Amino acid sequence: MDKRYRKDAGDLGEQLALAHLQTAGLKLLLRNYRCTGGEIDLVMSEGRTLVLVEVRLRSDRSFGGAAASVDAHKQQRLIRAAQHLLQTHPQYRQLRARFDLVAIDGSDAARQVDWIKDAFRL
Repeated sequence: MDKRYRKDAGDLGEQLALAHLQTAGLKLLLRNYRCTGGEIDLVMSEGRTLVLVEVRLRSDRSFGGAAASVDAHKQQRLIRAAQHLLQTHPQYRQLRARFDLVAIDGSDAARQVDWIKDAFRL
């Protein structure tokens, strides 16, 4: 799979996830927060909760699907990025934080979007 296709698929996944979460009432704060240790796809708020969202898109479930692709290594990268975010954005420190996963499986009309709240913890 070439790099351009992966980026386009990632962008599509993020757009689908963002629309899904905004429909549920979450507010977008930051998109694609990057630091040396990792990246957070979407930083959102739900009331007084800072929601750190990882988006995974898989067209084929043969390797366990989108949710299964967030392994311990990926979780550690997300945790490092979250720690950096909180260090550099003190306005978010007073909020309770949680890690959510939006897993998107299938292609086109057969896509299934699963929002897993509090998918893992520090």
